[in-house]
Amino acid sequence: MPARRFTATAAATVLAAGPMVLAGAGSAHATADHGRASAVVLRTGLDVSLLNKTVNVPLAVSLNEVRAPQSAERTALTARLDGVDGGQPFSVLRADVASAKATVSASGAEASTNLTHARIHVPGLPLLSLIEVGQVTSKATCEAGRKPAASATLLGGVTVLGKKVTLTVGGPTEVKVPGVGEVRIDFSKTRTTSRTAAASALELHVSVNPLKLNVADVEGTLTLGSVTCESPSAAPASAPASVSAPDIKPQGAPAKSGLAETGGASTTPFVVGAAVVLLAAGGAAVALGRRHRS
Repeated sequence: MPARRFTATAAATVLAAGPMVLAGAGSAHATADHGRASAVVLRTGLDVSLLNKTVNVPLAVSLNEVRAPQSAERTALTARLDGVDGGQPFSVLRADVASAKATVSASGAEASTNLTHARIHVPGLPLLSLIEVGQVTSKATCEAGRKPAASATLLGGVTVLGKKVTLTVGGPTEVKVPGVGEVRIDFSKTRTTSRTAAASALELHVSVNPLKLNVADVEGTLTLGSVTCESPSAAPASAPASVSAPDIKPQGAPAKSGLAETGGASTTPFVVGAAVVLLAAGGAAVALGRRHRS
């Protein structure tokens, strides 16, 4: 009886372990990267010096900055800074429309911005806008299997320090106003690689010091409509789950009809293993029986 129980237990263990080993030997599927995207309506990197440079205030503002893999959208219309205008909140940007959107999916990633009727101010110029734009948009698209693309468009007029200007692609536009300051503007700067795309609708390099009074000296950069994206990465090829054994036929003898076909299968090693265990257990049972008789 103990030998029989041992035999049954051993066989059951081998047969039960077979499916578990098969489950662990399946193909490994790597999760594909869905790509990335980011967008921001306004980003400033300005250094504001007050009272003949006795007080320095960094003007670092980001309006409607969004990033994905998780799709996002923001539509705030104003960006404010405290403590530079007599201690009162100072509005850097006002707009009728200011939106940034970033989306990702298995098919690709995309980022876009839209800024309409926007007015940007810096300290020291409370009544004069640094720049006014009718509408400026930017877009970056990175689709799987396609070349990434980036673009920026400008509709309506542009006014810089009270002067109407015409912006051109491919070169900076410089605006100088005596007694106020100067601004250099780059329009529609784009960059693409095999998997990425980026665009900036407007980049402004600012140097403002009204009438050289050193009441508010503003230096630095300002970017409108910045977008980036990265294409999804291809998932690596999956390894085959199993390799079937080739059919082996006897050589030199004709096949006889009525015989069962033989061949390798995914469970064959476990059946053979169970048979080996049963054979060993049977031998142990016979040996135990003989010892009991003797």
